[in-house]
Parts: sequence; structure tokens; C-alpha cells
Amino acid sequence: MSNRLSEAALRKAGIGAFFKPKDLRPLGISYRQIQEMVADGTVERIGTGLYRLQAMEPDEHETLAMVATAVPKAILCLLTALSIHGIGTQVPHEVWIALDRKARKPERLPAKVKIVRYSGAMLTYGIEQQTLLGRPIRITSPARTVVDCFRYRNKFGTDIAIEALRDVLRSKKTTVVEITRAAEACRIRTVVGRYLEAL
Repeated sequence: MSNRLSEAALRKAGIGAFFKPKDLRPLGISYRQIQEMVADGTVERIGTGLYRLQAMEPDEHETLAMVATAVPKAILCLLTALSIHGIGTQVPHEVWIALDRKARKPERLPAKVKIVRYSGAMLTYGIEQQTLLGRPIRITSPARTVVDCFRYRNKFGTDIAIEALRDVLRSKKTTVVEITRAAEACRIRTVVGRYLEAL
């Protein structure tokens, strides 16, 4: 196989704009070949063990794809998930991710990241699979994202959670039933229920 990558080859292998050396092993691409591609400008080294295919066009979600590549088990959540889903008016300056409570804190991340910890049902309920720049990501659903905003309201205030709740229902991106189920799964139904009743 050639030591040069193509966008088509990456997509066929399920690899997007950003990758780690281990992602290319199924393609028969060695670490040495990656270094050769860095030297000839085919690939750009973003950080320790993180690379970008130069042919890929810049995108508004580039930072999120980088973080998802660097931390494959991360779940995009809270303000970051609000932004991706188009809920509310928040433009986060950090990437909000959730990790298993037992997972080690990642080091040398390619962007500023805020981490919350999930355990039990919170690791699986309302978690969707999406793709950013060809990279598979995990993200909280609209209903789950709103519920999490109430759960973690001490981090950025109740106003953001209320705005998200109003907007997600007005835009019909989720329903009261889905929000209630998510609140039950995350053990915060009483709090969320009060705001649902107020609306």
C-alpha cells in the first residue's frame, strides 16, 4: 500500500480529519510513514499523538473533532451539546465532556476542556452517536442535555438551563415526556419537574 493517505481511504476506514497513529494500523500505515507525510505536508501534527489530514477543509466543529479524537470515550455534553444541537444562545469557550467517574483524567488535550463525571445510567441513557468531520462522537441527546444543565446548574447558573428548556420545547427538538424520562434516569425529576410545571 502507498504511504500516502487519501480522503477516500480514510473515509472507507472510518477515519476522519483527525486521527491517532493507531487509527491507521488497519490501513497498513506505520508511524514512520506518518512522519514522512508530516515532512511532505500531507499531514499536520496537532499535538502529542494527534494528527490532521491537510486536505480536510476547516470547519466550525474542528475543535470538537480534535477532542473526540484525543479522548474517544468522551461524551460531548452540557454547553457543548447545546451548541451542537442548536439549543439556546450559548457559545462555549471550552469543550464540555463527560467521562466515566473511574476514568483517568486525560492529559495534553488539544483544546481547553471542562470535564464532568458520569456513572451508572448516566453513562448510557440519552447518549447519541453522531459524526463530526468523519469522526464518530458520542453526545447527549437534546432531552438529556437539558436535564444535565439542571443537574450541573451550580457550574454555570440556572438561567442557562431555563433558557435551554424553553428553547428545546419551542423548537420541538424534544418533548416533555422525553425530558421527564431523562430526568428520572438521572435522578433529578423533582427539580426538572418544578420548571416544567412553571412553563
